[in-house]
Parts: sequence; structure tokens; C-alpha cells
Amino acid sequence: MTVLLTYRHAKVQRLRRLIGRRSAREAERAFVVEGATLLGEAVRAGAPIESVYVAARGAGAPERSSAVTAAWEAGARVYDLEPGVVERVAGTVTPQPVLAVVAMGATTVEALSGPRPVVVCIDVRDPGNLGSVLRSAEAAGAAGVVCCDGTVDVFNPKCVRASAGAVFHIPIVAGGEVVSVLEALGRGGWSRLATAPTRGIAYSDADLAGSVAFILGNEANGLPDGLESALDGIVHVPMEGRSESLNVGMAAAVLCFEAARQRRVMIAGRSTLRSAAGGASGVTAGGGSGVTLGCASGVGAGADRD
Repeated sequence: MTVLLTYRHAKVQRLRRLIGRRSAREAERAFVVEGATLLGEAVRAGAPIESVYVAARGAGAPERSSAVTAAWEAGARVYDLEPGVVERVAGTVTPQPVLAVVAMGATTVEALSGPRPVVVCIDVRDPGNLGSVLRSAEAAGAAGVVCCDGTVDVFNPKCVRASAGAVFHIPIVAGGEVVSVLEALGRGGWSRLATAPTRGIAYSDADLAGSVAFILGNEANGLPDGLESALDGIVHVPMEGRSESLNVGMAAAVLCFEAARQRRVMIAGRSTLRSAAGGASGVTAGGGSGVTLGCASGVGAGADRD
């Protein structure tokens, strides 16, 4: 009995460390997921779930039982927690009755592939904001999110919750010196577009249909100085109200969904050209100018109408 209690105590202490300390998460290459909904997302994404912990009061709920069962069938170990334990270790005022330990994935900048956009976060400090960036980028079909050195831990429990499961469904590069990341993106063929409140061109006038990297900075101070040589351009979101800038998560959503809209316009234009071309000569004539004009002017006009 003493051995069993010591074993359970060690497991609970580990949960507390992984929830509360970035250094523990980085050392163990693991993080904690809170709630049956996020656990279900982890299972659907095929994430490597190590273990699941269920509070006594949460054992019988159907949605919780199904998520826990799915994790167990995927190979995770399942443990019952004594009453009051989850309240002592969870990171919220009203804790979820299901916790899970998930191993971190490993993705590099070089592994990201276009022609969809990449979002690069530089010195983004609020975990809720970073979670919103992940959620928006994944929803818009982005190729990945890069969290440079100085950005809040992407596996922070609040960030994981705010991502609404996106943390399991989009490639994430955790870490990397800023200039080195931007140079690697440049070598990979990404057009690196910094975001600013008023400088540069309006985002709707930029060609965002290909491999673009949106560079987002700190919530209060924006991007650091000295990055100009590693950038290909600057875009901004025009403001009609009194606000000077958007929340970083909202800015990511605007840019990523505009990129998705432009891709749809481009793909639809190509499909129309293929359908209209009756033969080899028609394809040559249409492909030489129609697609280019559609990307250069049709996208901008459509953005103005939206």
C-alpha cells in the first residue's frame, strides 16, 4: 500500500510540474492537456498520449468516458485520481476532471511546405494570444506556426486551451533565433512579410496566395529593430475606427483568411481556364495571361469589395 501511494504521489507531482513549469515541459518533452474535449482532439490527431488521469467526479460522463476510452485504446495508461487531487494540480479555478500527458512533437522550419502561409511569432508573450494565433492559422489552412525564442511557451496550459485543439492539428516549430528562422524561411522560398500598424501596403493589395510568412511581433512593442535585411516586405491592416492596431491573434486571423481567400480565387481561376480552353492553343493563350491577371488584379479588386 505504501509503495502504491508513493507511486501515485510521484505521478501527481509530475502533473503539477508539467502544468506549472516550462522548464519541466522542455526537459521531459511533454505537456498536459486539460479536459475531455482537448483529449478527444489529441486522439483524433494521433498525438502520442502517454497517460490520462480521471477525477472521481468525472468518471461517469459519457463524453468524458468516450474520450478516455479512445485514449486507452490508442495505448495510453489511465489512472483514477482521488477526490480533491485534480483541484490541487490543475491550472484553472474550475478544473477539468480529465487530464492527460502528451509527448511534444518535433517540427523544423525546413520541414514546413507551401504554398500555404506560415505564421511566425516573435516575442509574443500572452499565452491566450498565442493560442488564438494557432487556432486561426489552423482554421485557415496555414502550413504551420513558428514560435521564435522569446515567445511564450506554446505548450503552456493556457495556450493549449486557447488553441481549441489546433495545437494538435498544425505543425509547430517551438524555438529558434529570430534572424536564423527568417533566413531559413527565405532559403525555403517563403516571402517574408512583416506586419505593422500603418507601414507597408494594405494586406488586401499583397499577393498572399503562395508561400508567404506573416511575421507578427510583441503585443505592445511590435517587431524588434534590425530585421529589415531578413524581410521581403511589410503589410498592414487598414483601420477605419479609433484603434491603432489589432490584437495579435486577430491580426493572424485576418491575414491567414485573406491568404486562404486568395488561394481559392486563384484555384477557381485556373479551373475556369482549363474548362474554357478547347485545345492546346486555348490553354497557351489563357495560361499565359489569364492566371497572372487574376492573381495581380482580381484578388485586389475582390478584397476591396469584401
